Amino acid sequence: MGKIKVTPCQIQGLYIVEPTVFGDERGYFVETYNQHDFHEAGLDMVFVQDNQSMSVKGVLRGLHFQKEHPQGKLVRVVRGKVFDVAVDLRAGSNTYGEWFGIDLSAENKKQFYISEGFAHGFLVLSDEAEFCYKCTDFYWPGDEGGLIWNDETIGIEWPIEPDMQLIISDKDQKWLTLQDSIMPVH
Repeated sequence: MGKIKVTPCQIQGLYIVEPTVFGDERGYFVETYNQHDFHEAGLDMVFVQDNQSMSVKGVLRGLHFQKEHPQGKLVRVVRGKVFDVAVDLRAGSNTYGEWFGIDLSAENKKQFYISEGFAHGFLVLSDEAEFCYKCTDFYWPGDEGGLIWNDETIGIEWPIEPDMQLIISDKDQKWLTLQDSIMPVH
């Protein structure tokens, strides 16, 4: 048994990843990825790209996916807090169109692994958040797809505070609903 606990979610292909935190009066140490621990949990992905973004409170990014080059993503927050969401877009899946959400924060140090075939997005809940993710495929600029964040048929329960002003890019406001989108066949 390694230092990283991997727990499958109720939607197949999604995993909560909890690293062991070693702390003392100096601070802490945490191993955020260990190939042996992931293989032991049945996950044998290979990561090819790491990304990091910073966003302010109320920023909602997503719901994004790549059409022909789907990416698996291991996501975590190194500063602040976000509500992270994945929506199942896998053709023939029993949970097609269903979503799962989790709070990720610098404090809880939880990570979320989202397999290929899911749309992904997040809402920033803290004043600022730094978001890091490892990807199983490269970003292909002409391959990007998305779903509108508030699609009623998906019904994501975003934790939007009453006084929170959402900040959503023009691109993310123009995505279609799941029903109106042309999904890739994988």
